[in-house]
Amino acid sequence: MKNASLNRLAWQKLRQNKVALSSLIFIALCVFMGAFAVVLSPDSSPMANEMHIELATKKPFTKVIFLEIQKEEQNSTPFLEGLFYGKKSVLKRIPIDAFTATKNGVSYFPFQSEIEKIYTGDYQIKTQTFWLGTDKYGRDLLSRILYGTRISLSVGFIAVFISLFIGIALGLIAGYFRGRTDDVIMWFINVIWSIPTLLMVIAITLALGKGFWQVFVAVGLTMWVEVARIVRGQVLVIRELEYDEAGKALAYKSFRIIFKHILPNVIGPVIVISAANFAAAILIEAGLSFLGIGAQPPMPSWGGMIKDHYAYIIMDKAYLAIIPGLAIMSLVLAFMLLGNGLRDAFDVKN
Repeated sequence: MKNASLNRLAWQKLRQNKVALSSLIFIALCVFMGAFAVVLSPDSSPMANEMHIELATKKPFTKVIFLEIQKEEQNSTPFLEGLFYGKKSVLKRIPIDAFTATKNGVSYFPFQSEIEKIYTGDYQIKTQTFWLGTDKYGRDLLSRILYGTRISLSVGFIAVFISLFIGIALGLIAGYFRGRTDDVIMWFINVIWSIPTLLMVIAITLALGKGFWQVFVAVGLTMWVEVARIVRGQVLVIRELEYDEAGKALAYKSFRIIFKHILPNVIGPVIVISAANFAAAILIEAGLSFLGIGAQPPMPSWGGMIKDHYAYIIMDKAYLAIIPGLAIMSLVLAFMLLGNGLRDAFDVKN
């Protein structure tokens, strides 16, 4: 009941912090967009990878007419797979400048071409607006940004989960048992702490290979150190309190004391550090993708988008790199502001 009351009090404090609450709402919105990226994206193909080279680097709000023709080969995609990863289109989409309906089909001019072509058969004419323009391969930038939200949040969530699992376990053991166990664990923590984070991530990524799943492991294995140090410090204080001494006097097993009495009282600081680690994981993933050792093409990653288009910053198409950069900045800032709000909410002195 006491923990429930403290959690309720922390939630009330968080609700009064408008900045932190707004950040939480923004993060929830990003989670929603990432989860339903396929449904929300104009391009629902796998990885939002529908290319039209002739439409490369078109500016935002560009409208293009498409001639849609049924493909001869029909590739059915299972419903759940299509919902989460996208589905292969059953239509061939051709960007055109103008068209004229004929008796048996349509006569059209391909995009920026003066050669007239004729198609005989069933067809559809649709107009698509590229709200954020297209990248250098003619792919819809808005769809790539939405898919990239999923990548960043997935890396952050799983990396933080790995770091919490390792950090909490080692921190509890070191802080509770102390002595030789504490010395060994702290020696290991200090060794890992002394290695630059990005350098270690790059080394682990190169050892495990390039790819999306490797980023999860690499980032998670480098972020547990701070969690372990904070948990250890909290446990060193809590284990000297009266209720912990009472548990020892009643001959409770160490396992019960650690997980029933100590762990619930260190959750507050762990939640705060998790928000900061989430932001750090997003930045590290973007950096790895920018260096070419993170998520691999055609998987959309915000860092990869900046890498593909950073040369356009000095041209009139700087938005191709600025938009994913703003996406990274806004999501990282939201997590940092939320972390500050959680720190104030769990501070019993306020």
